[in-house]
Amino acid sequence: MNKSRLAQSSYANAQGLLSLIREIGETAVSIWWRFFDWLAQVEWRKLIIVWVLVLLVGLTPFGLSKQGVAFIMLSLGLKVLAGGKRKAELDALHAHTQADEESMERRVVEARMAALQAQVEPHFLFNTLALIGQLIETDPQQAARIHQNLIDYLRATLPQMRARGAGTLGRQLDMSRAYLSIMQARMGARLAVSIDVPQEMLSASFPVMALQILIENAIKHGLEPKIAGGRIDIRASVEQGMLQVDVLDDGVGFSLHAADGIGLANVRERLHILYGKRAQLVLEAPLSGGTRASVRLPYAPDIFAGATS
Repeated sequence: MNKSRLAQSSYANAQGLLSLIREIGETAVSIWWRFFDWLAQVEWRKLIIVWVLVLLVGLTPFGLSKQGVAFIMLSLGLKVLAGGKRKAELDALHAHTQADEESMERRVVEARMAALQAQVEPHFLFNTLALIGQLIETDPQQAARIHQNLIDYLRATLPQMRARGAGTLGRQLDMSRAYLSIMQARMGARLAVSIDVPQEMLSASFPVMALQILIENAIKHGLEPKIAGGRIDIRASVEQGMLQVDVLDDGVGFSLHAADGIGLANVRERLHILYGKRAQLVLEAPLSGGTRASVRLPYAPDIFAGATS
């Protein structure tokens, strides 16, 4: 009986010793890799300062000069031989994490744009269908034209709403033309439209729905409140590798102190996610009155795209 208890006690002591050794080993490995990661990332200037301090400590009566020299040689070797590789691994990990964060931000913006469109589309569609219903009795030909414009608009819009990232300026213009045709039918002589976009710029990369939102904003806040209505001019130009698309109206103008609405805020956020600091949305009040909304972003035409892409 005593032998059995002694054996069990010896076994428990052995297990405890093994556990302690394992914990010491794991701690040593953890400390080693932290030291290794520090060497990989520390600047040479700071490392040299550490070496000088080690040498100074080694010169004191209680110093360990040989161990200090050994530390310097070891750290130098690790910094030269393995530091670059380890730093590259850490940089790659950081880049991967950052890419995941940017991807998540991009998905959030896409969801916001979809939510925005879900709010805008039903109201626009119901008004258009109601207009068609009124015109069927009084002006069947005009009703048929608006009906065809609505079909064209939906054909251009639905693929854009499902698209990710940036579309092309040409496709955004196709959608906007159909939309403006419907709005001209609704507003009559109160809305005039001019589009001046060179053919070679139609294939340029341009955020989906951004142009549409600027046009809707110009009509809603600039022209509809104006009794006489007005006109919208859409222009595009390229200067020093930057594409600028302007939406101008001669409406009631805007307040410089007013905050962006949901639409403009989404355009700004979308530009930031797609292009960072290389793109911007600028609102200006021309001397002639009205509002100019300009989207500026890197000019990236698709040289293989068709003329109407």
